[in-house]
Amino acid sequence: MGTWDTGPFDNDTAADFADALDDAEPAAREALIRGVLIRTIDATGYLTEADETVAAAVLIAAQCPGGDPVDTPCGPETPMPVFPSELRALADEALARIADDEDGPASNWVDPGDWKQWRATLARLRAVLAPPPPSIALFDVQPSFAGSASEGKTGRHP
Repeated sequence: MGTWDTGPFDNDTAADFADALDDAEPAAREALIRGVLIRTIDATGYLTEADETVAAAVLIAAQCPGGDPVDTPCGPETPMPVFPSELRALADEALARIADDEDGPASNWVDPGDWKQWRATLARLRAVLAPPPPSIALFDVQPSFAGSASEGKTGRHP
């Protein structure tokens, strides 16, 4: 097992995950991605699939506004399906779990510069994956009149 850079597919585990996605039927790719996210969220102890989870999150983020395309030679070669929007929240939650795990992947970086770059990548992914705030109308203003014409009022104030 090896890591050669800080990118999401720059390690053997994530590259193998990309190969598994390429080998899977198109309909099964979403299930593979959903599965790794859920297992990371539900994991207790060491996060065994953190590298795959980061790779999955990158693939989901690529389909979000502000997401970067996946154009690495070690990423999947086949197109990914359009992912349902609820995967964004799962990916964000799984990345939060990874980022908060002090004994997990964050502790593997020897060079502090690599560690900072990797953490920045997680933060950027989470910013892209975070669902947009709901658009709630602050005011539902409709014109109203003090009375109706049938009551002999014009709706104008003196």
